[in-house]
Amino acid sequence: MTAYLGVDLAWGLGSDRKPANETGLVATDADGTIADAGWARGVDAVTDWIAGHLGPRTLVAVDASLVVTNPTGIREAERQVGQRYGRWKVAANPTNQASAASAGTALLARLTALGVGYVSDTDGMRARTGPAAFECYPYTTLVGVEELGYDDERPRYKRLDLKVPAPVARARRAEAFDELVRRLRSTPLDPPLRLDSHPLTAGLAEPSVLHGPTHKHREDLLDGALCAWTAAFWERHGDQRVQVLGGDPRLPSDPVDEAGRRPVVVAPARPSQRRPAG
Repeated sequence: MTAYLGVDLAWGLGSDRKPANETGLVATDADGTIADAGWARGVDAVTDWIAGHLGPRTLVAVDASLVVTNPTGIREAERQVGQRYGRWKVAANPTNQASAASAGTALLARLTALGVGYVSDTDGMRARTGPAAFECYPYTTLVGVEELGYDDERPRYKRLDLKVPAPVARARRAEAFDELVRRLRSTPLDPPLRLDSHPLTAGLAEPSVLHGPTHKHREDLLDGALCAWTAAFWERHGDQRVQVLGGDPRLPSDPVDEAGRRPVVVAPARPSQRRPAG
């Protein structure tokens, strides 16, 4: 079965009247080949897709808040995203137990029922004896992996820049998306990410359109691929090139949940994005 699964989860649960937004899904083999890619709506459909790709040591990377124990405010891992990556204009949306966006915790409950573990440190990830999941954030991957060249700030391939006219903002967003795909396809990466190996992810190299919903559709798939690659990157490089935000015993942290799981975000990191030792 596939080695790494990337899930760009739509945070809202949806309803009968308003279905959940699309979730981008990408499965990769150990050599970076895209084994499957697509979209699903709702936690049940996403769970079914994951279940169909689980192997003995599959690592599932999810862009969504999986463990939330703070009643209000912001999780410590999210605070650390801003502290460590803010210079690159990266910050995390705050989540708490009062948030309506709770698809991540619902998905983790479904995965737990399937026998998927939760890993919050590199030793646990490497020692896993079955499939496991963790939380990641594509922006920290993009600015934390030096080879991609985002040395000054994150690529603006998602939200529109409200400081410029809408047509200009849409054109700039499309340009940023296309440049990101170009870098992912042309940069020698370790481990590799072979976007051209599947028809849907290969299609991301086609010039972007300005239509908002079409752009979001493509963006969700690209983020799914980035999540899967983050899982491969973590397993390949461990603590040498990845940090676990919210899991440092020297710093404040959120309480564990009823299963003893700590809220953390796994993030590739340059040396300058780490907390100084001591």
